[in-house]
Amino acid sequence: MGFRPERLAAVIKKDLGHIIQKSYQPEGTFVTVTTVRMTDDLSIAKVYLSVFSPGRDEKPVYEFIDEQIDEIRYELASKIKNQVRKIPELHFYQDDTAEYVNKIEQLFKQVDIPEEDSDTQGES
Repeated sequence: MGFRPERLAAVIKKDLGHIIQKSYQPEGTFVTVTTVRMTDDLSIAKVYLSVFSPGRDEKPVYEFIDEQIDEIRYELASKIKNQVRKIPELHFYQDDTAEYVNKIEQLFKQVDIPEEDSDTQGES
């Protein structure tokens, strides 16, 4: 990704974060735009979302945001229309990085690695 796609991705990340938190975040739920990746031609923005919904299923939140994609894109257009010729198409994805990290941490906790004896270190 070149300089322009990275810069536009940063602008979209910031503006989409505000838009989603203001108008499309269900009560008691936290939706965060974690990453935005632009195609080289700037026509598509891949938006990765992280949803924290204590005690509730997160899937309906992602579905709701997908259903509102046209309205979200329209609001984004009103914020960035002076910076781009064409408003990029938005594709939302679930960012499961935190879940992946937790899973790996749990696996490490399950591994039984015996501690080395300080007496046997250096002996051959």
